[in-house]
Amino acid sequence: MLCYAYQVVFIIISLIKKPREYPETDERYRYAVLISARNEENVIDQLCDCLRSQDYPEELIDVYVVADNCTDNTKDVAREHGAIVFERFDDKHKGKGYALSYLFDKINETVGFDAYEGYLIIDADNILEPDYVSEMNKCVAAGERLVVGYRDSKNYGDNWISAGYSLWFLRESRQLNGVRGILGTSSEIKGTGFLICKDIVKRQGGWIHHLLIEDVQFAIENVLAGEKVAYCDTAILYDEQPTDFMTSWWQRKRWCRGYLQVLKRYTLKLIGAFFKGKGFSNYDMLMAMSPAFFISVAAVATNILGLIATLIFDPDAFLASLFGSLALGVASYLLFALLALLTVITERKRINATKGQMIASIFTFPIFMATYVPIAAASFFGNTEWKQIKHNRMNENAKAPAPEQREEDKAEK
Repeated sequence: MLCYAYQVVFIIISLIKKPREYPETDERYRYAVLISARNEENVIDQLCDCLRSQDYPEELIDVYVVADNCTDNTKDVAREHGAIVFERFDDKHKGKGYALSYLFDKINETVGFDAYEGYLIIDADNILEPDYVSEMNKCVAAGERLVVGYRDSKNYGDNWISAGYSLWFLRESRQLNGVRGILGTSSEIKGTGFLICKDIVKRQGGWIHHLLIEDVQFAIENVLAGEKVAYCDTAILYDEQPTDFMTSWWQRKRWCRGYLQVLKRYTLKLIGAFFKGKGFSNYDMLMAMSPAFFISVAAVATNILGLIATLIFDPDAFLASLFGSLALGVASYLLFALLALLTVITERKRINATKGQMIASIFTFPIFMATYVPIAAASFFGNTEWKQIKHNRMNENAKAPAPEQREEDKAEK
């Protein structure tokens, strides 16, 4: 509770202040959109069409797709919809980090890193609002070098699993990254929907992050280097969430294993940087990469061992101890339900779900979070590898406008 107490202040700020807005600009920079796709023929066309239909000069956006160990028609579908495609086959080096390294290298070989002012990292299953690139461009024009956008969900209302994911990412956008933007500290990067300016790409020599959660590793490395990740609340992206529990189990187990990797590598560095006065972001990133579910694993284990010891050495106190443990569980449930309620209240206009589905998700969100405890415990054992998650959904509320509609919109403007 002490470690995460500052986030209570974040929540209060999120309720009384709107996220930072960036001013309009006449500057128009050139961007490359980088997409790592493995067997994504069902959705890659939707994303490519969405990018071609942005309200931003089409000639200033190049879409690159790395067809990573694909066995389907991803490469041909992407090319048919305007993307520049490179194929990669490497069974030994699996994962998005290696795919991005390959794609950055190919771009450097063909046109050079200086060909673009910034690089947008987008997942193949995503859909973007028509003004996504324009809103990101405002941040770049304002001098931001790293930017993360607002992560919404395609399928919030599918079931309690997709709703759990969706609520967590919505909460991170508004209650965490939104407040970080207000306070001028560094935001957190999670998976998709972020922009990297060319200076950082050149400094790194492309993409050099290959842990299981390469996105978090990238953010931490840059915070330690003195960079700040800005937040753009108006750059809205829709992401598809898993609906099957076993798929969710393996994905979140990989995330937990990845957090263990970054904890091992960066804990002392972040603590040292914080105490050397290099910014609150170092402590905040430490809390972000050591999620509370690891602490929860320790709490559950401690309570179980305590109950066993009480039953053996002081049976008369067992019921009192059991009641205390159950009360802790109830308090945890109510805490996560409160977080879900506040998120639904503030983000209800952006949530693609019925009122009934939103209300139900408030009660199921604590259950979704509770499943992290066995997942986090399992992540301590065995090997965890990247596994493909199948995507096939499009968000009806975020379809890219047809080309003719785009021309009408331009004329009106």
